[in-house]
Amino acid sequence: MEKVVIVGAGPAGLFAANELAESCDVTIIDEKSVVGGSGLVSDGKLNFHPQIGGDLTEFFPEKKQDEAWRLVDYIDKIFRRYGVPDEVYHEDKLRALETKAAKVGIKFIPIRQKHIGSDRLPNIMESFKLDLESRGIKFKLGTKAMDLQTKESLITNVKTDKGNVPCDHVLMAPGRSGSQWIEEIGEKLHLEREFNPIDVGIRVEVLAKVMEDITNINWDPKFHIRTKKYDDFVRTFCCSPYGYVTVEDYGNSLFGVNGHSMHSKRSENTNFAFLVRVGLTEPLENTTEYGRSMVHQANILGGGKPLIQRLGDLETGRRSTWSRIERSYVKPTLRNVTPGELGYALNYRIVTDIVEGLKILNNVVPGVYEDHTLLYAPEVKFYAMRIKTSMSLQTMIPNLFVAGDGAGVSRGIVGAAATGIIAARGILASR
Repeated sequence: MEKVVIVGAGPAGLFAANELAESCDVTIIDEKSVVGGSGLVSDGKLNFHPQIGGDLTEFFPEKKQDEAWRLVDYIDKIFRRYGVPDEVYHEDKLRALETKAAKVGIKFIPIRQKHIGSDRLPNIMESFKLDLESRGIKFKLGTKAMDLQTKESLITNVKTDKGNVPCDHVLMAPGRSGSQWIEEIGEKLHLEREFNPIDVGIRVEVLAKVMEDITNINWDPKFHIRTKKYDDFVRTFCCSPYGYVTVEDYGNSLFGVNGHSMHSKRSENTNFAFLVRVGLTEPLENTTEYGRSMVHQANILGGGKPLIQRLGDLETGRRSTWSRIERSYVKPTLRNVTPGELGYALNYRIVTDIVEGLKILNNVVPGVYEDHTLLYAPEVKFYAMRIKTSMSLQTMIPNLFVAGDGAGVSRGIVGAAATGIIAARGILASR
C-alpha cells in the first residue's frame, strides 16, 4: 500500500484519514498530544453550509455545484457516527431574524448548526481516533513536523523532531497555528502562493441575556456588516453562548483570545469574535506577516497577557482599570488579562470599524453596544496565505496536497473537514 503522511490531526487531517483508511498506509503527525485541532478541542461549532467557513463550491465544476451540499451532509453523517447529536433547526425564526437584520443594513445568514461543547468533545474525538486506529491509521502525536525532503521533484520524507517518516504522498493540514510553517515550506519548495485577506479584531463579551433571543434559535449567529466610514467588511464569528473567553496559542510565542462553550456548565456571559477583513496590496501583500506584527504589538502592551477594555472606556479614550471593570455588570470570564487600551494594539481603522460595527449590530442585538461590554484583544484568524492548487488541492509537486485553515483553503471545522476529504480523494485519483 502507498504511504500517505498527513501533517495535522485536526478536522482536515482526520477526515482525510477516514477517506484513505482502506486504501493507503496512513500516518498522522501532530505536535499536540491530542487530536482535533483548535476547533475540535475547544468548542466544536459545526456550520453545515458549503459557503460558510470557506467556499466549497470552488472545488467542484460549475455543473456539479450540488456536490458541495452533498459533501456537507456526508460530513454531518460522519460526525453523528461518533456521537455528535442532531440539531434543532428553527427555520421560520431564522428567516424572521434575517428579515429584521436586513431592515437595518445587516446580512444575517441562516445556517443549520450543531454545537458539541468543549466538555463532550474529548470523548467524541477519542472515539474518532480509536476508530481510525482500528482501521490501520497510525498516529505520531507529540511529534513536530520540521521539513519536507525531496528527490527528483517529489516528496520522499517528512522530517520530524523524532526522525524521518517516508512517504509516497503528503497532505499538509496543520491548521491555523501551522500557517507560518506551511508558508515557509511553500517558499522553500518554490510553490506558487497568494495571500488571502486576514481577519483581525477582538472578542466581545456581554451578559448572556443580551443575546438569548438569538442564540436560542441559532447558537453561532453569522452577522455580516459593512461599516460606514471605510465600507469595510466586519462579521461575527465563533459565538459562545454562556461561555468563556480563553487564550489561544498562535505559535512562535504569540497568542490571542478565543472562546468556548460547554454542554453541562454555563457562565452568565456570551462571547463572540468581531472581526475586520483586511486585504493588502504591494509592497506588503503578506497578510499573515501583518497579522503577526499586530499580535506581537498587543502581546507586548499586555505584558505577556491579552488586553481587556470596557467599551465605555474605549469610547471615551481612556485606559480601562480593574476597578472600572469590577464595577461593570459584565464580569470577565478570562481573568489572566491586562486592562489596557485597544487603540494602542490595533490600528485606527480597525478600531473605527469595530466601534461602528457594534453600533450597527446593536440595532439587531440591543445591549451589545453598552459601556459595560468587555472587549478582549487580539483575535486574529491566520488562514491568509494560500498555496495555489488544482481543484483536488494538489500542488505543483504531484505528490503534495494541502487542506484546512492553515493552507488558506477553509475557515472552520466543516470547511476544513471537507477540504481534507477533497484532498484525500485527489490523492486516491493521482495514484
